[in-house]
Order: sequence, then structure tokens, then C-alpha cells
Amino acid sequence: MVNKVSDPVEWVNPLMGTDSKGSLSNGNTYPAICVPWGMNFWVPQTNVMGNGWQYQYSADRIRGFKQTHQPSPWMNDYGQFAIMPVTKRLVFRQDDRASWFSHKAETAKPYYYSVYLADADVKVEITPSERAAQFRFTYPQSDSSFVVIDAFDRGSHIKILPDERKIIGYTTRNSRGVPDNFKNYFIISFDKPFTLAFTWHDSTLVKDSLEMLANHSGAIIGFRTEKGEKISLKVASSFISVEQAELNLKREIGNDSFEVTARKAKAAWNAQLDRLSPEGGTVDEVRIFYSCLYRTLQFPQKHYEIDPKGAIVHYSPYNGQVLPGYMFAGTGFWDTFRALYPFLNLVYPSINKEMQEGLLNAYKEGGFLPEWSSPGYRNIMVGNNSASVVADAYIKGIRGYDIQSLYEALQKGANNEGPMTAVGRAGVKYYNELGYVPYDVNIRENAARTLEYAYDDFAIYQLAKILKRPQEEIELYRTRAMNYRNLFDPETKLMRGKNKDGSFQTPFNPFKWGDAFTEGNSWHYSWSVFHDVQGLINLMGGADMFTKMLDSVFKMSPVFDESYYRGVIHEIREMQIMNMGQYAHGNQPIQHMIYLYNYAGQPWKTQYWVRKAMQQLYKPTPDGYCGDEDNGQTSAWYVFSAIGFYPVCPGTTQYVIGTPLFRKMNINLENGKKFVIEAPLNNEMNFYVMDAKLNGLSWDKNWIDHSVIQSGGTLSFKMSALPNKARGTKKNSFPFSLSNK
Repeated sequence: MVNKVSDPVEWVNPLMGTDSKGSLSNGNTYPAICVPWGMNFWVPQTNVMGNGWQYQYSADRIRGFKQTHQPSPWMNDYGQFAIMPVTKRLVFRQDDRASWFSHKAETAKPYYYSVYLADADVKVEITPSERAAQFRFTYPQSDSSFVVIDAFDRGSHIKILPDERKIIGYTTRNSRGVPDNFKNYFIISFDKPFTLAFTWHDSTLVKDSLEMLANHSGAIIGFRTEKGEKISLKVASSFISVEQAELNLKREIGNDSFEVTARKAKAAWNAQLDRLSPEGGTVDEVRIFYSCLYRTLQFPQKHYEIDPKGAIVHYSPYNGQVLPGYMFAGTGFWDTFRALYPFLNLVYPSINKEMQEGLLNAYKEGGFLPEWSSPGYRNIMVGNNSASVVADAYIKGIRGYDIQSLYEALQKGANNEGPMTAVGRAGVKYYNELGYVPYDVNIRENAARTLEYAYDDFAIYQLAKILKRPQEEIELYRTRAMNYRNLFDPETKLMRGKNKDGSFQTPFNPFKWGDAFTEGNSWHYSWSVFHDVQGLINLMGGADMFTKMLDSVFKMSPVFDESYYRGVIHEIREMQIMNMGQYAHGNQPIQHMIYLYNYAGQPWKTQYWVRKAMQQLYKPTPDGYCGDEDNGQTSAWYVFSAIGFYPVCPGTTQYVIGTPLFRKMNINLENGKKFVIEAPLNNEMNFYVMDAKLNGLSWDKNWIDHSVIQSGGTLSFKMSALPNKARGTKKNSFPFSLSNK
């Protein structure tokens, strides 16, 4: 057992989830060398330029060390360029410069990365700041030691300044979601004079020019080195200008040594990771916990900079202008509204205040709130879940920004189609008139949209009440929040696509992925009534039938119908191999479902399945996730569940109780208070909650309120190997449902 963690960043494994590929995700992560919410990350690049799987654990060669802003391989990257040391031969193409490496000679920490490049006989070290980084290359004795800079293709510029020992340039390579004038400017400063300096473009070395503007630009500089000689590079970038990149470098690195930058980066991680301090878990549990917490603190990335006058400014990925204020990029609300943003509201509210201001700027500059930003609008996924992200923050007490304008943005998004189907609401006219998006009007994933719009309307309703909007407006969104009922099929007791004329779609296969649903089937999406579980219980025929339906998810075989996709997508395969029936934790729609037993009087089943999912589906290893770790969401599920509760319905102030993983968890709140979860008898067998006390008084509720946690105190659990089938079984113990209001 691990009693006390004093240096949490050392428990993080940045390689967790990196043993992934397009056909099977064990996380689809990469080792992000960064600081929390940093603007720039760094990654060893094993795959070819443009491959979203930029680092794969199974790879054996590194092609460069890349600045990255990639939120996931499916979204790919933007603002990217690479640095690579080579020796012996003057080579620069990515396959020619690539070097063999081994994980046995690799050290990956959030604040420090090192690897031995066997072909070059060079040790590489990297340490980051928010917008800059330091590199250190340890060379062999050689009169042919080089550094290659690759500004990537699709339009790039590079200029070598030998007298200043600098290289400047910009890259434009992106994966959509940017204006036409998008550039990522960079500056690289060396501590050793160049004895050779060439540029290159595409496959051609240019020896008579120190500047290159081409489709694919690069530079190569060289020098003689002694055995063990260390050459240092200081690197920074900016979305605004090369002058701003240089300012970022001076501000964040300046004259600091490599070791000083590493210490600062480590301290930045520990300051955030130390907000949660577990005690009494196994070594693996602590490693998984902090590795998941590391992931939750990465996205969205800061997309803002500090100008020469000290003002916060940003390049707008919505209109291409440089404007005042905050901006963030790299998150999809379809994933992260569920647990990631509620987690920030609980533990890191000040950073989410900045994010809310960034959302307001996105609305002002683009006309709609983004639902997936990378860095601007991206046309992927469904729903209008910015409503949840905005409402949950305000409802949980975050203040100091223009909530009235954000509410205006929510209304616009809820009542209009956007510039693309993933922004605003596709099918909004049907939804507002019929109460659902029909199956037969050529709007894909219509049932998923309907269910998410209904929940999003609930979030708007909750915010409208606090903002004292007109009663007619409040009631409109409350009424729309009940639209989920329009898709409930009493025959199958599941959600089902419905045609424009009011008839259900036929034929109906509840195991069919996609079609009316998004990356899942009816058995996954039928639980997406976060705000009115009691209403869903009523539709299903009462608590007994509801729990039988929940039980069925785990009892059924992992059968599937993939015909909509014309092939087995990776999410299907991940459900199939996890051996938990139809429970598909590797994708987001069903992740809250385990907690729903609390609404039907059988909380011990939540406790059983939460612990089983944590033990079976997460490992502190390169194959450590059971599907995509999407922008911190799947990690936030683990972190919340390890604490002992989960935000089933963002937009309310309740967290639904599960089973704590550790014997003690200290939550060091931003307001200076501490909330402690105690479970001294907790172990692998004792995962059932026999009894609970809140600040010394008996607590029979299946939930705990946000305000109680923020006030500080202690929630104590008495744990047992046998379930207590009496506790939490009465209706006054159940969490919030809109039907009970």
C-alpha cells in the first residue's frame, strides 16, 4: 500500500495509452511533454509526417521531436514543426534522418523526456514551459554533427541567422479549423556557433541560401563536437508573429539553464497534481490515478499569449485577427461535458473561468459557440453540449465573466443551424416543432441528436432559472428537456429512431451501431437522459424493470451490427474484447450508466460495476485504456470514480456516489478548504458501502452536493465485502431527476 504521495508527478506514466492504432485504441494518446494546459506540447515523432498516430509504442524509430497541438489522432495536428539531431551523414528527409530507439533507453515524464538515438549516437533531452521548451543534445565525437529543422509541408518558411545563432520561420500545416492566414511562428536559439548552414525544400538541399519559402521548407546546421558535448536549444513559438515567439522565449526561458526549466515544469505539474492526494492504494492504483489526472490537465490548451505590454491576446482561429482576451483550443464537448469540465469546476475553477471567457470570445469572433475546437470549428460529432459546459460552470459558482452574453450564445446555438452540422443544431426546425429529429429526413444520427438536445435544453433551463429569465422562456426549455420521451419505444423499452409521421423506424435492431445513434447502439444511448433518470424509470415500467434493463447490458453477449459503417469500427472491437457484454466504456455515451442503479434503489450494483470497471479497464501501461482517451474524459471518469462519486448530470450540483478506490482521498480545494473522503477498511474485496457519514452525521443519500464539498469537511465510508441492500434504497436517497421536481 502507498501511504503518502509527496512527489505526484513521478507517478505519472505519459506512455499510458500509446500502444494504439487506428483499428484498436488502447487510449490513442501520445507522451505529451508539457505543462498543464500549456499552449505547446512536444512529442517524439515515430510515424511519418501527417500521421495522426504521431507516437506509437510499437514503433522502433524516431523521425523527429515535434511541437504538437494535437488533441487526438482522429483530429490530427496543427502548428507543428520538428527538430532532429543527426550525425555522420548530412541527411534531412524524414526517413533518412530517422533513428532506431528502445524504450529501455527512454525516459518519459510530463516535465522531462529523454531518449538515446542509436543511429546518431545522440542523447536527446526535452523540458517544456507553456509556450517554449529547452532541448539538450549530447553528441559523440564527430566533425559531422547536425540539427535538422523541418517546418513541414503545405506552405512553410525558414530563415537561418548564423550571427545570432538562431533559426526563425513558420509552419502552416493544419488539419482544418483555421483561417487562411494561419501560421505558427517559431524561433530556435542555439548555444553553439554554426560551422555549416543550409536550407532545403521538399527533397532538395540548397547550399547557397539561408532562407527558404516553399511548400516544404527546412534547415540544417552543423558543427564539430567532442564526445559527450552537450548542445542546447531554446525554442518557442507563437500564433501571432515571430517577434511574439521571441518574447515568449525571453519570458518563459530567458537565461534559465535546462535544469531550471525542468524544475519549473516539474513544480508546475506538482502544484496541480497535488490538489488530489490519495492514500492507501496499491502502487498500480496510484500510478493509474496520477496518469489519468495528467491527462485531464492537458486539454483544452491555452491558445493565448501575453503581448509586450503584458496584456492577454490571442490569434483568433475563428476570424484570423489578433484580439484581446483568452482563447483555448483542442476539445470536443461531446466527450468532455460529461466529466472533464465538471472536474475542472470542482477542483480547478479558476482555469475554467478563463475557458469560459475564451468561449465567449469564440462566440463573438465566429458567431456560434464551438462544439469541437481544433483550433477553430471542426465538423465532427453531434449535440449542442456547449450548453452543458457553460451552464455547469455558472451553476457551480464560477463568476467574473459575461454570463449574459454566453447565455445569448446558448440561445442562438439552441435555436439555429450553424455554419456546419456540428455547430448549432442540425435539424433544429424539426426538433422544435415535432420534439425530435426525424429518422427519415436525411439527418444522420438523429436519435442521438434528439437525446443530447433534450439534455442541453435542460442545461439551458437550469441556467435560465438562475439568471431570472422570463418565465415563458424558462418553461420553454423545461418542456423541451422532456423531448427524450418522444423516442422511447415501449415495446423494446429502448430509444428508437422515429419518422417524421410519428411512426418508429423499421426494421429496428438495438445492436446496430451508428445510423440513428453516434458511435454506439440503442443499448448505449438509451441511458442518455442524464437530467431525468426517474422519468426514464417511469417509461420503462418502474425501478424493477429499469434495473433489469441495466443488468442486461452486462449479461448480453457483445454482439453487434456494423452494417451502417460497412465494417467493424474500432469502438465496436473495443467493446467486444473487454468482456463486459454490451457495456462499451471505451466510448463516452454509456460511461455514466453504471451510476444509474443509485436512482432505482440498488446502489450496491453501482459499487460492484464501478470497481470492476476500474480494475479491469484501466492499467498503468502503454495499453492502459479500453478505448479512446478523449481529451481527458475517460481519464476524468477514473479520477472521479476513484474519489468516490461521479457527475451524472452536469448542470446540477449533485455528484452521484459510487465506491471510493483509496482508503483516503484529500481534495485540496482552490478556496483553501479541504474535503476528505475516508474509507479505512477499503481494499480489493471491501468495495461495498455499508454506511456513510458526512462530517460525523449519518448520510443515507446516494449523492453529495457541490456546495458541501466546497465548504470542506469529511465524507466517511464504512466498507465491506458484502453489499448493504438497505442503505440508499428509499426515494429520498435518490439523486436529482427533473420528473421529481
